Amino acid sequence: MRTVLVDFLRHLEGARRLSPRTVTAYRFEIERLLDALAGKPGADVPAERFTSLALAEVLATLARRGLAASSQARAVAAWRTFSRYAADRGAAADAAAALPLPRKPRRLPRTLPSDPLNRALSALPTRTPAERRDRAVIELLYGSGLRLSEALGLDLSAVDWGSRTVRVIGKGDKERIVPFGAHVKAALLAMLRDRRGRPAPAKTAAGDEPLFLGPAGRRLSPRTVQRAVHAALAETAKATGVSPHALRHSFASHLLDAGAELRAIQELLGHASLASTQVYTQVNPRRLRRAYEKAHPRA
Repeated sequence: MRTVLVDFLRHLEGARRLSPRTVTAYRFEIERLLDALAGKPGADVPAERFTSLALAEVLATLARRGLAASSQARAVAAWRTFSRYAADRGAAADAAAALPLPRKPRRLPRTLPSDPLNRALSALPTRTPAERRDRAVIELLYGSGLRLSEALGLDLSAVDWGSRTVRVIGKGDKERIVPFGAHVKAALLAMLRDRRGRPAPAKTAAGDEPLFLGPAGRRLSPRTVQRAVHAALAETAKATGVSPHALRHSFASHLLDAGAELRAIQELLGHASLASTQVYTQVNPRRLRRAYEKAHPRA
């Protein structure tokens, strides 16, 4: 099987044109498997030793040693690809085909507490044009629950000031209309007033103007927003950590806390599946208690 591994790695580099880093990751996972099957590093593994039961035993050993479920899943994925390659060339049975993929524990989204978050947003500095722009971005991320890439991809024409909505292009180029509140509108208008009398920014391919601009007059960079969010909300987040995406999670969780329907939140977030939105129901266990006490006749 060591000879098969050499051919397999060449196949990844040549025919599949995978990056050196990816090939190295495959090599690590499969060499670890073969070493475990052989009982010592570098020893050969006969094809008859490469069986589903033997692979399951190696996986169980890795789990007992504390290997994370995500790392186990990555190992099994590499083993499956190698096993299928070996079977296609008649070198061994496809031993990993029936091997179950370890389930990764679903991480709950990090959310910020509502009242401290709102106080922090109200206290954001607005002395300079850069501060007013940063406030506008942060207000929009929390006020409309946009992904960072969606917010920074907005053009001026996407904003409907009358209806206080913004046209967003999300994952898979799917378009949705998302409302924004009075705080977002005020912050955006304050930012746009700073552009008066300045040279026109670089136009987009469609001849439009980006909503959020960086110092060079081009579309604002994600790194700039990440730094602004951290500076503004690190104290509020404390141990939970803070990122632009935490504002999106907080948007959804706070809506749910206030009684918004899950389907409506799904539409606002642009989730293709309701299952993606349902994770927010697990964030606050007190919400389940309130729902039970409100709805059950003998609660």
